[in-house]
Amino acid sequence: MKHLFKSFWTDESGQGLVEYALILALVAIGLFLVLVFLRDQIGNIFVNIGNKLKEAPTNSFTTPS
Repeated sequence: MKHLFKSFWTDESGQGLVEYALILALVAIGLFLVLVFLRDQIGNIFVNIGNKLKEAPTNSFTTPS
């Protein structure tokens, strides 16, 4: 049993995967918090873009000859 525990403790084959998973989780939590705090500003940006697109001319442009 002692040998099994020692071999399990020194085995580092899954270490890289765990580290990448932790980094990905921290980035996802950070992105979520930024989006929660800036949701009104981000929403206003998209509303402004939509309004500008509604004001855009609908006829095709022709080049003067």
